[in-house]
Amino acid sequence: MAIGSRLRLLTEKVTTDAAKVYNLYGVRLQPKWFPVFYILSKGEAKSITDISKEIGHSHPSVSTIVREMNKEGLIKEEKDETDGRRNVVSLSTKAIEINKKLQSQLADVNNAVEDIMSQTQNNLWHAIEEWEYLLEQKPLLRRVLEQKKLRESKEVEVVEYQPKYREVFKALNEEWISQYFKLEPQDIKSLEDPQGYIINNGGAILVALYKGEPLGVCALVKMNDDTYDYELAKMAVSPKAQGKGIGLILGNAIKEKARSLGSSNLYLESNTTLKAAISLYEKLGFKKVAGRTTPYERANIQMAMDL
Repeated sequence: MAIGSRLRLLTEKVTTDAAKVYNLYGVRLQPKWFPVFYILSKGEAKSITDISKEIGHSHPSVSTIVREMNKEGLIKEEKDETDGRRNVVSLSTKAIEINKKLQSQLADVNNAVEDIMSQTQNNLWHAIEEWEYLLEQKPLLRRVLEQKKLRESKEVEVVEYQPKYREVFKALNEEWISQYFKLEPQDIKSLEDPQGYIINNGGAILVALYKGEPLGVCALVKMNDDTYDYELAKMAVSPKAQGKGIGLILGNAIKEKARSLGSSNLYLESNTTLKAAISLYEKLGFKKVAGRTTPYERANIQMAMDL
């Protein structure tokens, strides 16, 4: 809000004087017309779309300016010679005469701006270009969301499973599975008895607490084969906690837990309709693999990673 307000105030100061400058030189132009006028002053007829792209204004904005200039007799409109389906506009004879008168005004304005620039420590043009470039690469909204996630992630604590988290482990997993698929026998076994089915068999469960409330869970299931050591399974985050980076925090914590248990790799099964989950797994370092038999009907993708 502060940035926008300061820029608007600066714009108002310049625009107010700009209107007076045109009167000073006896030029009948409105300041807001100048970008369109300047583009057309180069002599080439252009479509509204072409002008919009060149000056960075919206199509409706340029259309409005062209209509206003047309009323003042500054624009002539004709069919495009290369494409008769579209119209192009150019400066009228009256506007060309104004452009000749405008040259001395432009020279004086340019020198006045250069004088201001010489008295400043920071180049305004360069600063604006930098901001425009950076916001084009990553909009302000996305940057704020990242900062929000970073701040909230500092309030996330990952702890080892305890019997008191049994119902949370079950409820969070049942919630997401039921939303997209159906509970299968393998789900029921692990959710009904996580201590016996996962932990007592050499696995582990981690729980993510946000401000002390358990809102995320993830399990390491010991695998009894020669290819993979542990399976990352039963990762679930409460909908009210999504967007806080809990999934990534849990995923990294489970990787460290697997390393501490002597694992050299991790394996998982998922479904490609879960795009956010697949993206998270890829961010954690998992890559697609194939060839294993799965006990889950819903599993249509297998992924693994080396630790």
